[in-house]
Amino acid sequence: MTTTGTDIYVGRDFGRHNIAITPELVTAYSEAVDDHDAMYTGASPYGGPVAPALLLHSEVYAYRDHPKGPPSWYLPNLYGNLHARQEWELFGPMMVGDGVTSRSFITDRYVKRGRDYVVNEVLVFGAAGGVVSRGRTHQSFLSENREEGMVIDKTREKSSGRRFEVDTSNALETIAPVRKAITLDMCFKFSGPEKNYHNDKEMAIRTGFPDIVVQGMMSTCFLSEMMTKRFGAGWFAGGKMNVNLVNIVWGSDVLTCRGFVREVTPEGARKRAHLDIWAEKEDGTKVTIGTASAVV
Repeated sequence: MTTTGTDIYVGRDFGRHNIAITPELVTAYSEAVDDHDAMYTGASPYGGPVAPALLLHSEVYAYRDHPKGPPSWYLPNLYGNLHARQEWELFGPMMVGDGVTSRSFITDRYVKRGRDYVVNEVLVFGAAGGVVSRGRTHQSFLSENREEGMVIDKTREKSSGRRFEVDTSNALETIAPVRKAITLDMCFKFSGPEKNYHNDKEMAIRTGFPDIVVQGMMSTCFLSEMMTKRFGAGWFAGGKMNVNLVNIVWGSDVLTCRGFVREVTPEGARKRAHLDIWAEKEDGTKVTIGTASAVV
């Protein structure tokens, strides 16, 4: 049976949330992704402590009718759903101590290779009212309802169709890599506190996967850390990322984030560095791959 989700339509607005950017929220983020940049607690290019650029990485999933239920914008068929693509645009920093507001709405729906996709956009408005970030989350759902059997196993990423290569021949600058060994503790802190297929193997099996499926947002946070270390303020205010989540990250994987500058273009009185970026497993399997840019 085809899942339609007739109440999930382009233009549907899910309202707004008011969020306090507290030191505790920053600490929780730092512990979940093992990112302890000194700017988050001390001096930054903006004076005092600045929040991690993707601190509100999962605000899109906070729009739900019940605290333990699925996001309100999900299609009904949850079995085998996956985060497929993520876009970020950063327009300004969030300072620790600020109060910000988020707003969520559906911007697109499409069908691709037997899956229904819903795109939810979250805008975050800063303390002064301006937009500080925009995130677009492409979530995919099986078009056919299923309640059993593996949707994806660990052999899929070994097939030739799931291998992705990066041409680095035109690299102007290679960015210092960031390496992350994912732990169960990180998964719980990032995707908890309730058990789900992102932090519990039994729940993952119930949802059609053989092991914990690390939340797709985690690798984008790792890539953001890499960009923050290289570009600083040019990432917080002017950063962009557009990545596809091409293979699943399993609960005990070790990832290395890499990137290189392939072009620098003028942007008014400033310049913008354009990069190819990716996160890969120890055997070279790409899990997240796409482009980014920052002001230099």
